[in-house]
This record gives sequence, C-alpha cells and structure tokens, in this order.
Amino acid sequence: MEISQFSTTKKGEYKTRRSGRPFSKDFRIHFERAHDGIPVSPFHDIPLYHDREKGILNMVVEIPRWSNAKFEISREKSLNPIVQDTLDGKPRFVKNCFPYKGYIWNYGALPQTWENPNYKDPDTGTDGDNDPLDACEIGRTVHEPGAVRRVQVLGILGLLDEGQTDWKVLMIDADDPLARSGKLRDLADVERYLPGLLDATRDWFGIYKVPDGKPPNKFAFRGEWKDKRFAEKIIEECRDAWKKLVNGKIKPGNISLDNTTLHGTPGRMDPDKVHLPPQEDLSPAPVERDLEEWFYVDREPLKDQEPSFGKSSLTIVVDMQE
Repeated sequence: MEISQFSTTKKGEYKTRRSGRPFSKDFRIHFERAHDGIPVSPFHDIPLYHDREKGILNMVVEIPRWSNAKFEISREKSLNPIVQDTLDGKPRFVKNCFPYKGYIWNYGALPQTWENPNYKDPDTGTDGDNDPLDACEIGRTVHEPGAVRRVQVLGILGLLDEGQTDWKVLMIDADDPLARSGKLRDLADVERYLPGLLDATRDWFGIYKVPDGKPPNKFAFRGEWKDKRFAEKIIEECRDAWKKLVNGKIKPGNISLDNTTLHGTPGRMDPDKVHLPPQEDLSPAPVERDLEEWFYVDREPLKDQEPSFGKSSLTIVVDMQE
C-alpha cells in the first residue's frame, strides 16, 4: 500500500531514551514522540520535511562536532536506534587526522531517505551505500547524539566510499544566526562567510579512513561541490527510494522497516505493544585507545582528483558575531 500522507514535525517533538554504557556495543539511543511517548524510528517515522515550502528539513544528529565515537542509526535493529559502529569487533572511533579533531561538523542523517545499494547512481556510476543520506551541519552549536534539528540545504559532495555512492549533504541549522540572517543560502555563501570549510570537508572525507589502513576515498565530479539545487535533486531521489523501500516494493535485505506511524506499510507496529528499554544514565565504558592522538596523512594520492569549488576563489573573513 502507498503511504497517503507524510506528517510534519514541530521543534522539540522528539525525546530520546538511552540504555547501555556509552562507548560499548550495548549502547542504544531510542526515540519517542515528546507529547505522547510513542516510540518512533528515526529512519522511518521522523519526517524528512519540517516545512517543505520554506525549505526546512529535519536532521537526526548522530555524532557531535569534535567527537570521535562513530554513532549511527542502526539499519538492522527494530525501530532503528542509534548505536556505535564497530571495527574489528570493537566500538569504532574515528581517528584524529591532523589538523582535524574528530568530526568537524555535527554529523547525522536525513530521515525518510535511502541510498539504494541495488541502484547505480547515474551521477557517480556506483551503487548506493544502503543508508539514509548523510548530513553535515555547520552551525556554531554542538548538538548531542539523538538531537532532531531543523536544517536548511546548502550543497552536496559526492563521496565514493569504498566503491559505493555516499552523498554528503551540507546543511546549516535553521536556528543558527547565519541562517536566521539569511547570509547562508548556498555554497557561495559558505565560501564567503566560512572560508576554507568546503576544502576542509572534502579533505576530511578523503583521508579519514587512512589511519585504519584503508586507501584514500575518491569523489564523484573529481571532488567538485554541487550546489543547493543539485543537492535537493539527490534528496528527492533518495526520498523516493525510501518510499519504495518502506512500502515493500523493494526487498529490504537486512533493514528493519519497523515503524509506529506509517499506516498501511508492512513494518507498521502497534505502538502499545512496543516496550523500549528503561532510561539509563551510565558512565562511559573504558576506551582502549588514546582519543587525543594525532595521525598525519599524506595528501599526495588525492592530488590527481583536482578538487575544486566551481570557479570561486573567495577568501573573505567576516566577524562571526554579526
């Protein structure tokens, strides 16, 4: 059956419930609607658009800026809680690649989107990575894992991560002063008011897996950023793919389609029969490695991609307190 309606959300509509020790394989962040406590999936139940006419979307924050723990929405688990990814059977932490400390933006996902692993993207020539679209939010506030933020689209970068299409949507929190003032609307504005961020973002994605023994990542369009209009096209394509997935028109593979609000879909559950684990405020588990250690990565292998940001060479520095 088709989904007849995708509801909108209001600021502060969702709250989280944490269980297990942070930095352990048992850690979970589940989501509930704030006004009635109904459990929801951040993948399927939280709507993509907060206000479509105004171009405001919802973003689920997985990883706060400057942090290293690789939290992510679980594809496989019922109602898709945020968990910590694993590497070699242990909780995964992204290493600090000089001069960056952890992730350099609030990193997360756009709900109700999906990069189909069985579809070869004509823009990249590779299949999707089987996840919701990734989002990099560049506002001044550091947000906690599980925060649902209202964001605006600025542009997109086509990462080819280990041979899969892995789009990275650049976004600004709608409550950020640069967004409220109207100064950040597209990529040229980012280069004007936040000079160096576009290059740093591309550099980070190119090298962040190198300390784990993997080769540098490659990019679609030779690393060139694409503008807001192109980003919106990709978002709509991934939204359409998700609709087919959640309606059962595409085999889900290892993806849980469990949801509590999308009536008529194969994964719809009775919310009264869903019992989330109790809220726990546990101390983090010990971390085996030094999260402050620096890794120095040779950028020479990336030079043949000739990354560029259109034809702009703006390097204007402004007072961020305006």
